[in-house]
Amino acid sequence: MNMPSLTNSQRAGILVEALPYIKKYYGKVIVVKYGGNAMINDDLKEAVMGDVVLLSLIGVKVVLVHGGGPEITEMLTKIGKKSEFIDGLRVTDRETAEVVQMVLAGKVNKDLVNLLEGKGGRAIGLSGIDGHMITAEQKDPRLGYVGEITKVNIAPIWDMLDRGYIPVVSTVGCDKDGNSYNINADTAAARIAAELRAESFITMTDIRGILRDKDDPETLIREIRTDETEGLIGQGIISGGMIPKIRCCTEAIEAGVKKVFVIDGRIPHAILIEMLTDEGIGTMFTKAE
Repeated sequence: MNMPSLTNSQRAGILVEALPYIKKYYGKVIVVKYGGNAMINDDLKEAVMGDVVLLSLIGVKVVLVHGGGPEITEMLTKIGKKSEFIDGLRVTDRETAEVVQMVLAGKVNKDLVNLLEGKGGRAIGLSGIDGHMITAEQKDPRLGYVGEITKVNIAPIWDMLDRGYIPVVSTVGCDKDGNSYNINADTAAARIAAELRAESFITMTDIRGILRDKDDPETLIREIRTDETEGLIGQGIISGGMIPKIRCCTEAIEAGVKKVFVIDGRIPHAILIEMLTDEGIGTMFTKAE
């Protein structure tokens, strides 16, 4: 079905509404954790890359942090290797760690850089290994080369931002002995946002936001303070795989990020709707008073 075209007056109204938000974010750092369905669906991927480029062109310093679980699984299947998970984390032996590094730092990262450049942006790909940006140690012997972050060096990211690039960061880490580690993308993005003292951290998910009733999208909670999260977990409103994601969000705020947004990446242009409109689209986390 064809959507009705906007009048010039309506277009002007949209820009006027966005102006205070453009002024607010101009020159500020935002970190976007990119994943979920928005990373798999080609149309959504195009929309996300367009949003990131637009923000960059209006003076926002955007850092894009990505995972790539489905692509890793696909590559492991191609080489005849079965994927195993413990508590939602991929069991990563040395061979799998090499595949993770190849897929994330190679194919996925460079594909995203290429898309951003094709949209008119200036992007450069980095992995957590570059400049030892993400230093890690083994999280759990059962998981193999899955890393717990011990240090984040944001100097390479600042170098790229200061030169006008969009840094695209793949979440592979390393230790002092040269071992590479698979790093949870939510954890890495939150730590990077915290170290950058980002104005905002946006994490893209496959849900509307935090719902009081998971079956009713009208029960979206638009704002949550960090001192409310554990209570919501206790009530079961935040549950399952969302618990570690939300704890990453609250930790980012406690470490200095001003606002964290959990948005539905399945909605085209969700980033712009959240950042540049009065209503927003997901759940915003803020520091307790």
